[in-house]
Amino acid sequence: MAKFKKKRGKASPEVSTASLPDIIFMLLFFFMVTTVLRDAEKKVVVSVPKASELTKLEQKSLVHHIYVGKPTERYQSLYGTKPRMQLGDKIANSMGEIPLFIEKHKVKLSEAQHNRITSSLRVDGEVTMGIIQDVKTALRKANQLRVNYSAKPVEE
Repeated sequence: MAKFKKKRGKASPEVSTASLPDIIFMLLFFFMVTTVLRDAEKKVVVSVPKASELTKLEQKSLVHHIYVGKPTERYQSLYGTKPRMQLGDKIANSMGEIPLFIEKHKVKLSEAQHNRITSSLRVDGEVTMGIIQDVKTALRKANQLRVNYSAKPVEE
C-alpha cells in the first residue's frame, strides 16, 4: 500500500522588509520638506482684541507680520518696558526700518505678487493709537497700502 502524506497547510512566504528603510526615509523626507516652522520668535507681548466681523487671509506667503507691544520679561532688560515694534524676528529701533522689512519680503516673491502683499498688524490692546498711527504712516510712505489688523473672534 502506498503511503499517504497528510497535507499540511502551506505557510505563506514572509513579507520582505528590505524596502522598509526606503519607505521610512521617503516619509521622513516628505515631512521635513512640507513642514512649516515658525519663522519668528515673539519678543513682544501681544494680546489682540476681539472682533465680530473677521475674514481669513487667503495666502499666508503674501503676509508679513508687524507686532507691537511691550517686550517680554526676557527682553525687558535690553529694550525696557515701553511698547516696541517687532518686524519679523527682531525688534525695530525706529519706524524707518519698515521699508527695508517690506523690501526684504518682496524679494522673496515674484513681481506679479508685489501688489498683493499684506501687512498684518498684531497689536496689543494696551498700546496707544499714536504708535499705530506712526506705523501706518511709515507703511503709507513705503507704498504698502494693504493693511490688516489681527483679532480674535468674539466668543458667544
